[in-house]
Amino acid sequence: MVSTQTFDTLFEAGRAAPLVDIAGKWALVSGASSGIGKATACALAACGCNLYLLARRQDRLEEIKTEIDKRSLGVEVKVVVGDINMDDTYVTLKEAGATETVDFLINNAGLAVGKDPVGQANLGDWKTMLDANCWGAFRLANEVLPGIVARGGGHVVMTGSIAGLEAYEGGAVYCASKHAAHAFMKVLRYETYSKNVRCTVVAPGFVGEGTEFSEVRFKGDQTKAAAVYSGMQELRATDVAAQIVWALRQPANVCLDMIHVMPTCQGGATRVHRQPATV
Repeated sequence: MVSTQTFDTLFEAGRAAPLVDIAGKWALVSGASSGIGKATACALAACGCNLYLLARRQDRLEEIKTEIDKRSLGVEVKVVVGDINMDDTYVTLKEAGATETVDFLINNAGLAVGKDPVGQANLGDWKTMLDANCWGAFRLANEVLPGIVARGGGHVVMTGSIAGLEAYEGGAVYCASKHAAHAFMKVLRYETYSKNVRCTVVAPGFVGEGTEFSEVRFKGDQTKAAAVYSGMQELRATDVAAQIVWALRQPANVCLDMIHVMPTCQGGATRVHRQPATV
């Protein structure tokens, strides 16, 4: 017989979400030096999570560690400098103890480069996106997952994208890479649901404030980067980080397979309501 829920339980659900305390857990955040990864690392530290910060830019990672330490949050932070596509990075992760301790993998490293159409695209840009968004992200999950399973379970979060749900002109390989990332996570869910491993894709629309996404995409062209968010209130890096933390803090019986978070003014990949510029 299915259990019933009392009225007290029903009303309590409306007052406060039954979020789980994740203090003392270990999280590995890739792409932690900026944007969503940086925001997520700081949010997790505020929740009491110990951290492995993984990215290529050591100075940025050290800055985050310093900011966490000076706030006396009572968490341990380990900086791991490396590229998720390089063999040496996985040696360093193992030496740091990440493969033996991680409870949460925040598989966030990735990027978009260029918006040239097929037939005019730079093949180097395509390779860069596929390496980071697919090969590197998939390998990181493959390296970390066995330890998570051996320790009785955990959570793998992938930063996906609206581009993994809708294709658009000028985004052929970026969209393809994010579709692949979403498919990878669906397979991972199928393969691990019986092992107490939760898998979540967080797929945002336009994320501007707090990120370097458009600046990287347009190779430092600040004018083009700013135009992406002109006349709209885009998501902030902290908005997406909040969704990641919310997924991690769900009760043990709840898995959020997909969080598709969009700016209120964005209805689809290419459907954006923009306010006219004021003079």
